[in-house]
Amino acid sequence: MSKIKKITKMQLFLPIFSMLLVMLVNVIYDLASGNAPFGFFSISTQVTSSGNTILYGRLIDILNRGSEVAILAIGMTLVVSASAGTDISVGSVMSLSGGMCCMLLAGYGVTNVSEYACPLWVGIGAGILVAVVCGLFNGFLVAYLNIQPMVATLILWSAGRAIGLLLCNSAIVYVRVPSFQVFGSYVGFLPTPILIAAVCVTIMALLLKFTALGTFVQSVGINKKAARISGFNSSKIILMCYAICGLCAGIAGITATSRIYSADTNNIGLNMELDAILAVALGGNSLGGGKFNLAGSIIGAYTIQAITTTLYALGVSSAQAPVFKAIVVILIVVIQAEPVRAYFKKMSAKKAAAKEV
Repeated sequence: MSKIKKITKMQLFLPIFSMLLVMLVNVIYDLASGNAPFGFFSISTQVTSSGNTILYGRLIDILNRGSEVAILAIGMTLVVSASAGTDISVGSVMSLSGGMCCMLLAGYGVTNVSEYACPLWVGIGAGILVAVVCGLFNGFLVAYLNIQPMVATLILWSAGRAIGLLLCNSAIVYVRVPSFQVFGSYVGFLPTPILIAAVCVTIMALLLKFTALGTFVQSVGINKKAARISGFNSSKIILMCYAICGLCAGIAGITATSRIYSADTNNIGLNMELDAILAVALGGNSLGGGKFNLAGSIIGAYTIQAITTTLYALGVSSAQAPVFKAIVVILIVVIQAEPVRAYFKKMSAKKAAAKEV
């Protein structure tokens, strides 16, 4: 019994439990509908029209489609921890990054190309650089002007997508070049977005493990004034977190743009800032700042995508899916809330006391 209590008290228990619960719904649905048992977990190979053999299955689809949210969740976790606020501009920054990249690759005013107007690395580098600048802008407002994070990032939330439209001349810019499309398609048999997300998570995990970055961020998030007295430059740390968040938004924007080989600035990253914030919350991280768990945020990101994929598998339309998705997310967040956890701890303590009597 003590082992079970130890497991349930682990920080990653509830995020993992939530993910398993969503998967269990799929298993029950497969059994009830007469499909192959555990068909949700089946992974097979499929030959594409170009003759390539790729992995296919609902799990692969969740990992693939959830990659952008997972990348955004990395930066959002640091921002929430350091500033006790959220960056609601990441979706618009994704759109701006993709728009800048495609505009340079196609040439200003051109909407459909099959060859580059400038080198690929210039377009991708410029797109990511713009996103980092956006992150620095948000960080400057929060760290040095002491503007509330949601208010500060509201500027780019509304302006970022509009700037992207101006860069693309209010049109969808198509870049139909295989070397650009590969970032959103496949490398061998694996979807490229999965590999990009894995690289981003690995690099950040190594930075947090082998440097003092995690300690700095958490110290500032717990008590900004105390961290400054202890010798930490709180403003620079918060600025750096927002820059990293912008970097993640830029990478996610390039990935999303490459997936559809075009800069659709009206729709790229639309409402993805909400999924990124929810991923942090579902991962068991406090939105009030302080201690964080990156692994929990990543699990939360893929849990959100698993919910979406499950709803589509159950026959829920794309228009109705957000309603059911919101209900599920609310239930998961309520279960992880401190008052609810404290209530169940109190009840278990009462039961234990009653047994002793």
